Amino acid sequence: MKVTSVVAAAAFGASAVLAGESGASKMEEVMELKIKQWDAAKAAGLFGGSKLYQKIFNVRPCTKGKVNGEYGCNKVNLHGFLSHEDLGSSTFVGNDVWGWTDKKSGREFGIVGQTDGVGFVEILANGRLEYLGRLDTQTTATSWRDIKVIGNHAYIGAESDNHGLQIFDLTKLLEVKPWWNPFFFKPKVFSKETDLTALYTGFGASHNIVAHEETKFIYAVGGRSGANARNTPCAGGMFVVDVSNPAKPTSPGCIPQDGYVHDAQCVIYKGPTTKYKGKEICFNFNEDTLTVMDVTNKTAPIVVSTTPYEGNAYSHQGWLIDADQSWLLLDDELDEQRRVGPAADGRTTTYIFNVANLESPINTGIYKSPAKSIDHNQYVVDGLTYQANYGSGLRIVDVSSVKVDPTGGKFEEVGFFDCHPEDDDVNGVTEFIGTWSVYPYFKSGYILLNSIERGIYSLKYTGRKAQYKI
Repeated sequence: MKVTSVVAAAAFGASAVLAGESGASKMEEVMELKIKQWDAAKAAGLFGGSKLYQKIFNVRPCTKGKVNGEYGCNKVNLHGFLSHEDLGSSTFVGNDVWGWTDKKSGREFGIVGQTDGVGFVEILANGRLEYLGRLDTQTTATSWRDIKVIGNHAYIGAESDNHGLQIFDLTKLLEVKPWWNPFFFKPKVFSKETDLTALYTGFGASHNIVAHEETKFIYAVGGRSGANARNTPCAGGMFVVDVSNPAKPTSPGCIPQDGYVHDAQCVIYKGPTTKYKGKEICFNFNEDTLTVMDVTNKTAPIVVSTTPYEGNAYSHQGWLIDADQSWLLLDDELDEQRRVGPAADGRTTTYIFNVANLESPINTGIYKSPAKSIDHNQYVVDGLTYQANYGSGLRIVDVSSVKVDPTGGKFEEVGFFDCHPEDDDVNGVTEFIGTWSVYPYFKSGYILLNSIERGIYSLKYTGRKAQYKI
């Protein structure tokens, strides 16, 4: 526990910064806290590239609770691994991850976020990962980079000053490895000057990228201008970009009505609140609330509701559970570390909301993980939520019982893969180290999990399906 105790000491010092009167926005304070913990982890030797974390090219099954004799697991096998150095990064630090499938060939690709850009990998038939190339950051390196995909294009934003939105045609990946010479090729470093479909510079830095595939809109959230935090006309809210023509993105403006937006999920609404059927509704995670927005009219968006909840420390991200759009999960990024509300014991806590009435959502219950860890990103597929929970890694939870028991009493963890074994002997610690995000949408069933300090994992869940139809 030498490593984790060093990081914990740094976390304690940074907590005092969070509590102080710094004048910075809440987001800047959270970022400062994370940077202090990452610096401590680097000093403790957790960031070491390919020499520390070696490639894995064949399946390593989950046997007696372990993969490869190292990673804790349950019903999740490891099929491939590449370190951030293997993906061409010079900083060896990861963050977000997203995926793309070529509809014609069925080939599956991952876009792996790193502090200095993104690495592109292909997921082969056996789950092995193959590095194809990379696209460097548009300006400077940053720990916060976010990627989403609409159609055949990746949209990449970052907290780097003046970064803007990189728009990259993913079909370029199809030609990196020529069919006549598939085994001997050099990964390609794509040019920021000549290989982008477009670079949108209507905004500079952003914290997250939200993509609405149905309407072909990108919402860059948590934006700022220079070092002056979120003091912009958009107030850190949703900067709207129309990417119906990826080569010529335009913006109808921004949505500052509820201030800073950390993340969101946007849908064409088909739920039970009749007056909003067919509208474009965004479920926003706005630091201290779940905020529902009607963004159908981009020049006159409407705040439908703002809902706080007991235990709030930092409303971070979440996802709808069901096809009826009546139930939603929310993860709070600071409640476990600050030991507030239901998360006072440090176990990862997920908040359950009934959003059947968009104008009055209700927090009906919680789900608590068996492990202590901070939650970060989660996505729901067919009644299972795939959670990227920092130090406890990938956690797969059956949430399909929500209509039977809205309190979460029947929620059940059905699988996991712990990519940060350093804290296993104490059942986890509440620190910002381990995994950043997960991509669970490939038809093949392979799952991408991006680790901050290690690299990208290709995993496959072997457990049961959701208990209830959702």
